[in-house]
Amino acid sequence: MQCSWKAVILLALASIAIQYTAIRTFTAKPFQICPVPNPLNCGLGQETEPFDRICDEYPYIAYNTSRKTHILILATTRSGSSFVGQLFNQHSDVFYLFEPLYHVQTTLIPRLSHSKNTADRRVMLGASRDLLRSLYDCDLYFLESYIKPQPVNHTTDKLFRRGASKALCSPPVCDAFGPSEVNIEEGDCIKKCTSLNITLAVDSCKERRYVAIKIVRVPEISDLRALVEDPRLNLKIIQLVRDPRGILSSRIETFRDTYRLWRIWRATGRRPYNLDLTQLTVVCEDFLNSVNTGLSRPHWLKGKYMLVRYEDLARNPLQKTKEIYQYLGMSLDKNVVKWIQTNTRGSNELSAKHKYGTVRDSAANAESWRLKLSYDMVDYTQNVCKQILHQLGYKMVKSPEELKNMSLTLVQDRTFVPFL
Repeated sequence: MQCSWKAVILLALASIAIQYTAIRTFTAKPFQICPVPNPLNCGLGQETEPFDRICDEYPYIAYNTSRKTHILILATTRSGSSFVGQLFNQHSDVFYLFEPLYHVQTTLIPRLSHSKNTADRRVMLGASRDLLRSLYDCDLYFLESYIKPQPVNHTTDKLFRRGASKALCSPPVCDAFGPSEVNIEEGDCIKKCTSLNITLAVDSCKERRYVAIKIVRVPEISDLRALVEDPRLNLKIIQLVRDPRGILSSRIETFRDTYRLWRIWRATGRRPYNLDLTQLTVVCEDFLNSVNTGLSRPHWLKGKYMLVRYEDLARNPLQKTKEIYQYLGMSLDKNVVKWIQTNTRGSNELSAKHKYGTVRDSAANAESWRLKLSYDMVDYTQNVCKQILHQLGYKMVKSPEELKNMSLTLVQDRTFVPFL
């Protein structure tokens, strides 16, 4: 009986100790910082009261404690995404990455630019979301699993388009260029900065208030819903769209082997019987689905979505950039203004020499496709992409003469208000 009383006392003491530990754990709230009235720390919305309530009720949810803003440029190839990426890359407080999902695609789906297999797409999207989540948290080590050959001692010279990221070509990552330098050539960065030290890249990322990533390998905005709703992120999406006729023309010029049959059609006036029409139809279908989702304003995109037409940006780059920055709650860095002034008045001859370059006469470039595509190709594109052309405010052409009449714009005035 005496032994049982001792056991009861020991159990009581153990119970008190456990309760004390639990109380200390709950009151300490070690996994979050939710001060009032700034809601950025939770990354879930814009109003204060819901944040206070959520932070109080769910103390173990890992919120966006870094107070960073995470920017995602959602685009497709040859839609002007490199140009838009530079609007953030030039900002002194932005850590910018150029298409890191390239490594996921080449590792999981080698030799395929767009897998048509549903299972492949599901695997690719899942891996892409996981990688993006890690990169926004400045965990660049996660990317090492996809870089081939795998980095040694967190050092590599195989990061795709490393030179397109100013943050990876300036201190603390590289001392060859100063942070205020504009138009660092990719080749110069690769040559002077040598191999990339990923640990230093992580440090650079952590020092900056904004992380911006450009992607062209996620088809639709609905594929990103899990990231948008992730409380660890403060994600803002800029969906970039362009006239599909312009995208087709640019791809024919850039990806000459892949679009060889399109070039034959343009040269001969006869459409090859084995032409891969999905190279066009997939673009229009993805655009339509994604734009319809964004413009329908679902609750999960509130405060998270802005639609930008490339043509609007090309015709009025500084004003449109100001609107984008206002949506993001960012101040327009002087380096960004300087880059715009320097890079939107260049010659088309110069841009033609660098297929991924961003120096060009942006206004003239927006509708230059009209001088490169035959009327038959344009007419076919208009029939296939009729819905999205109408949705985005692009006019149809009804004759070869109208197509080549550059004094008449095919871009209607259309305002797409950000979903705030």
